[in-house]
Amino acid sequence: MDPPRALEEARVSVLPPARFFPPAEHASAEGLIGIGGELTTDWLLDAYRHGIFPWPQGKVLAWWSPDPRAVIELDGLHVSRRLARTCRGDRFQATRNRDFHGVIEGCRTTGSRRRGTWITTAMVRAYLELHRLGHAHSVEVWHEGTLAGGAYGVSVGGMFAAESMFYRVRDASKAALVHLVGHLRSRQFTLLDIQQFTPHTARLGAREIARHEFLARLAGALESPATFGPCLEPQRINE
Repeated sequence: MDPPRALEEARVSVLPPARFFPPAEHASAEGLIGIGGELTTDWLLDAYRHGIFPWPQGKVLAWWSPDPRAVIELDGLHVSRRLARTCRGDRFQATRNRDFHGVIEGCRTTGSRRRGTWITTAMVRAYLELHRLGHAHSVEVWHEGTLAGGAYGVSVGGMFAAESMFYRVRDASKAALVHLVGHLRSRQFTLLDIQQFTPHTARLGAREIARHEFLARLAGALESPATFGPCLEPQRINE
């Protein structure tokens, strides 16, 4: 096969055409697939269903599909002995979809993020609407009745795209991830997307896969009838 033909075939998407975006395979070397557009439910769901996510750059709305892509395998989360003991104890209690607004605000403002974050006011409004419509979900971790940490993301079929997590009490964000992974496994999800690989996520078991593999797995996940499920009253993390 000659190189131009090989390159062209490599750029053929494994997913059906998107409504608002070119195929993710057409992204730049940095993963940029588009600039502009709208932070609406239609645009966001079209993006997630095609391996694309928003990541504003200052005041510019940019859309990305990096290669490689970072995931945490649902049977591959690394839980230290100390964290496992914490999750088995009574220090934290976990809920789901009980305080989505509190979690996304925590992700936006906790710690160094007060000086600047990609979670803009427009992003908060957009994901609150996704949550209202049943597409965005949160895990809350409580300590002595106060929101201590959490994580939020978007579910499409059997894929959950984890957007961000935060903590105000040590280990609360890790405990949220432990609960999230356990919940996704129980609900028959097959793919946990974390978008970017970092030293921190590597310690939790993240790994990178090629974008074409991610998109192929996403295509399979979209066929799944998995749903995230309703809200939950407080319980221990490992329950």
